Amino acid sequence: MKKTACGLDCYDACSILVEEGEHFKIKGDKEHFSGNGALCALLNKSIFEQPRIEKPRIDGKEVSMEEAMQAVADAFRETKSLLWRGSGNFAVMQEVTNLFMEKIGGSLTHGSLCDAAGDMGIRMGRGVNRMLPLEQIEKAETIVVWGRNVTVTNAHLMPYLEGKELVVIDPVKTAIAKKADFHLQIEPRTDYYVAIMLARFVFMENTEDTEWMDEFAPEHEDFYDYTREHRIKAILEYMGTDLGQMGRVLEHMRHKKTVFLVGAGVQKYSTGSYTLQAIDALAATLGLFGKEGCGVHYLGDSKMGFENPFAVSLQTVPKATTDFSNFDTVLIQGGNPAASMPDTTRVKEELNGVGKVIYFGLYENETSQMADIIIPAKNFFEKEDVRLGYGHHCVEKMNKVLENDFGISEYDFTQRLFDTFGFEGLESEASYIENWLRQCDREGEQYFSPAKEVLPYAEGFGAESDDEFEFIEDYEDDFINTKRFNKVRTSKKNKVIDDKFWLLSPKSSKSLNTQFFRDDRVQMHPDTGYEKGEKVRISSKYGAYEFIVALTENIKPNCVIITNNTVGVNFLTPSILSEEGDNACYQEVKVEIERL
Repeated sequence: MKKTACGLDCYDACSILVEEGEHFKIKGDKEHFSGNGALCALLNKSIFEQPRIEKPRIDGKEVSMEEAMQAVADAFRETKSLLWRGSGNFAVMQEVTNLFMEKIGGSLTHGSLCDAAGDMGIRMGRGVNRMLPLEQIEKAETIVVWGRNVTVTNAHLMPYLEGKELVVIDPVKTAIAKKADFHLQIEPRTDYYVAIMLARFVFMENTEDTEWMDEFAPEHEDFYDYTREHRIKAILEYMGTDLGQMGRVLEHMRHKKTVFLVGAGVQKYSTGSYTLQAIDALAATLGLFGKEGCGVHYLGDSKMGFENPFAVSLQTVPKATTDFSNFDTVLIQGGNPAASMPDTTRVKEELNGVGKVIYFGLYENETSQMADIIIPAKNFFEKEDVRLGYGHHCVEKMNKVLENDFGISEYDFTQRLFDTFGFEGLESEASYIENWLRQCDREGEQYFSPAKEVLPYAEGFGAESDDEFEFIEDYEDDFINTKRFNKVRTSKKNKVIDDKFWLLSPKSSKSLNTQFFRDDRVQMHPDTGYEKGEKVRISSKYGAYEFIVALTENIKPNCVIITNNTVGVNFLTPSILSEEGDNACYQEVKVEIERL
């Protein structure tokens, strides 16, 4: 057996065992912290069946790798250049290309398409986003799954949930919600209010952890006053819930070791940072930090504690709203912005305005179809690398287990450009890999992040763990007027007649963002009056696209689901940034539906 790890963008970051011999065969590592011996279909099947880009191309014509890389070098001699990197592969050597951009004075991106608003909200309260170890999830008595579709995005966490009281807070009746002891099915974009209301009720019933807060969060009385500014009856109606349901949630958390598993779905809005800070404030009210079997688990900073050899100081632009037309040369590395960024119409128009678009990746997609130069890449089975995790602290050495004679790695790509330009300072690939592993803590054969703490925040908050928790004290929201109740209007036959629907765009189990299986459906509630298989045109003020109707009772009648692997979904989404964190706001939109 040879060992490697999965580089796909996923909480689990599975360890992989490769059976050496005549036939290539992989299986999961049962001994790994986040593994149970099973591997997902994406890893077992899709990654091997998806046709690869095998030939470099210039303006649609197949050329040699040498010709293509010379064209890349010529394009980078222009004045303004940008590297826009996707997140399909989470191994560390992806960032080695930063070193070339530093040499030519190019630009990078900041912010995120995924989790930056939530990360900023956590930092606003805790000072630093320390990841909760999986061992603490295992020791919990109650698990609150909040806006996180665990069976799709984090399936290997399921064994940690067995035998626990399970509460799910989500606008969608997900697979995990159907298994829960209680599912609070709220209106979209109301998670902030859920957290504030729950905290207020905790104070009202005197079940807050006053002793813990006096030591670590002394401004708790001011926070209680802040929660009292929210009108209970109006807010509960706006959230689509009532006192009885809120009481049931609290019943599962009261005086119990509780962990919140929070997903990116709660913060895909302009106010996303406030939502995470409010959820953290609820956790602080209950005294859930720094205690065994307690805490809040969100996407962690995988590079925390490491000295990153690829960190550079360059001008950056927001990733979610990049104006590509401001650049002469754009390198798209392992991404598909023409489909995955919000506001597809704008993105495509701006990509068309770039002098040279270079696509460096594995598969054909909407972006490769627009590129002037295409460089085939290697996948993570075909090169050496290191995998960090944002769902746990395990670090894996990724060993080369397959040969590839048509693509190049990120390191090879960078080295060729260094050689062409005559730049110095690039170390060997092996030395960079060893640099990352040398910084890890090690227990037997397993590497761990140097940032791992058994009980994060046990000694306090902030970078030095001696500061106080900062409660949320302000919330500004221009998108929704909470004095209006955006209730769904229905006819006497209970058919929805409101022409505005919340757009929800979760991940799909059959894809990794826009890689692998692509969908064409919009999921709608049967009460909307549409028929299965019917073709509809869905529009927002940003654009429109046609989809096929699929019916489900798992959502509310005022919502539609179009998963993020669906062709055309981002023609509907807004090109705006979250108020904090410069994150994409995919769900900050309502759409209209028209029969065709």
